[in-house]
Amino acid sequence: MATYKAPLREIEFVLNDVLNVEQLSKLPGFEDATPDTLLGLVEEAAKLVEGQIAPLNASGDAQGCKISNGVVTVPDGLAEAYKLYWQAGWVSLCNPTEYNGQGLPFTLSKVVDEVLCGGNVAFALYPGLTMGCFEAIHATASEEIKNTYLPKLGTGEWTGTMCITEPHAGSDVGAAKTKATPNGDGSYAIEGGKIFITSGEHEMAENIIHFVLARLPDSPPGVKGLSTFVVPKYMVNADGTLGARNKLIASAIEHKMGINASCTCVMQFDGAQGWMVGAPNTGIQNMFVMMNLARILVGLQGLGLCELATQNAIRYAQERKQGKAFNGKEQIIEHADVRRMLLQMKATTEGARVLAYETGMYVDIAKNHPDAAVREEAQDWVDLNTPLTKSWCTDSAVEMGSMAVQVYGGHGFIKEHGVEQIVRDAKILCLYEGTNGIQAMDLVRRKLMMNGGRLPKRFFAKVRDAIKSASADYDFIAKPLAATIDDLEATTQWIQQSYKTTPDDAAFGCVDFQRAFCLVYLGFNWLRMAQAAANHADASLRQSKRVTAEFFAQRMLSQVGALLSNVRNPAVEMMQLDAANF
Repeated sequence: MATYKAPLREIEFVLNDVLNVEQLSKLPGFEDATPDTLLGLVEEAAKLVEGQIAPLNASGDAQGCKISNGVVTVPDGLAEAYKLYWQAGWVSLCNPTEYNGQGLPFTLSKVVDEVLCGGNVAFALYPGLTMGCFEAIHATASEEIKNTYLPKLGTGEWTGTMCITEPHAGSDVGAAKTKATPNGDGSYAIEGGKIFITSGEHEMAENIIHFVLARLPDSPPGVKGLSTFVVPKYMVNADGTLGARNKLIASAIEHKMGINASCTCVMQFDGAQGWMVGAPNTGIQNMFVMMNLARILVGLQGLGLCELATQNAIRYAQERKQGKAFNGKEQIIEHADVRRMLLQMKATTEGARVLAYETGMYVDIAKNHPDAAVREEAQDWVDLNTPLTKSWCTDSAVEMGSMAVQVYGGHGFIKEHGVEQIVRDAKILCLYEGTNGIQAMDLVRRKLMMNGGRLPKRFFAKVRDAIKSASADYDFIAKPLAATIDDLEATTQWIQQSYKTTPDDAAFGCVDFQRAFCLVYLGFNWLRMAQAAANHADASLRQSKRVTAEFFAQRMLSQVGALLSNVRNPAVEMMQLDAANF
């Protein structure tokens, strides 16, 4: 059976030695967030995850959720584990203190998210969507609405959802038809159906707060006519107690490929009472407040599964005896091809961890640094890194899960070993909160073009500075990284121009471009990790980081040239093929 152990040594190395997490304690309000404090909290979270939550992963997958007369029952043990989780304060880590939060860095909450998702990604969706709902209300609602809902959402005592998708309106959000009709008392009657609603119905919390995208009677068509509404499962009285059940119900639950312990609901709103959040017809902007942070969270979900796949594959390869390698040894880790796979898993997962954690740190800096120029630059990095983090970590989760199955051989295909669940759980991560193809379009259409191309220019400059300052001992990665950064910059300029003149060319190559960008970013990460590990007290870590960096430089960074060559190929003939002739 697949088991999970939080990678505390790796987490400490990235936070302290690579990213200098101590800088967060210099920000206003984070004075107590010292590295020792942050790492101590991660260790405590790991104990809860390893002891109480990870053991429910396989049983929750096997049992799944059930629905009867609109009531959803979650797998055995989940409700008790969720209560332990929120009561211990893990949901409230980075929430503002005025809403019962602890006011700690966003970065810490993302590290804990990785650990939680590595242990049980389906369980992690319950607090994860709650935080998405909290963030959306906190950013856009009136004080009255915030004071009504955020204190209990902020602790996780109440849970939350994001009700966006409709059967005919998936990624095309502007096609949503759910209606919001004024009641005359400041509230609205919400009517319509939503699908794929994570945590839409369950009995683990006293109340569920739905953040719903709907259309006013006189709103313009498309995304410009959408508004957002807070719609509680139970009405909240003036004194904070719960009142009558609102007019909404889970009419069904989805039967899914994976994340089976997460209840994914079809929700029906039959004149449910809701209150507008933000100004009329600003719903898409309000949703993106949540969605951008949610995309980072989904990246951490992928990172957790990458780690789960990697550590189980390594452990199995160390223990499993099968045949003899060329060196005469029997453990399959001595076979060259198995070792190739394990090194690819380590290079991918450990490089992704730096990308994800650094993105979280930029969120903290962008929100809290006293210098406006520093905040602006940090926000540029958040904007650039968000599609990279979401796409690389989640695509990699599927790839690493599949590779773990390959390492296990035929045993990996058998459910009792648990690694096939990683593949099934991981695939949804590439789809929700904007498919990874949409992340690539966001990178090409928006992030490369913003502020005259300022975002990628900052990336190129920072990587070149790191290359220039590296000693000759790191030429093994610095030299190929320098070549790829030149190629990436030239291709970026080609895309910026082709998007204006032949947009199909840019669109056709955007996924390959995004992957190439991620590989270059990971090359930057591995240069930094190799340098940070060189004088580390742990000899095993020193050797592991050096060899893995060399593997990345030789076997993965070399893929960038081919990907970028694909990007620059014209797509005219491909796009002119008649759809009927496929």
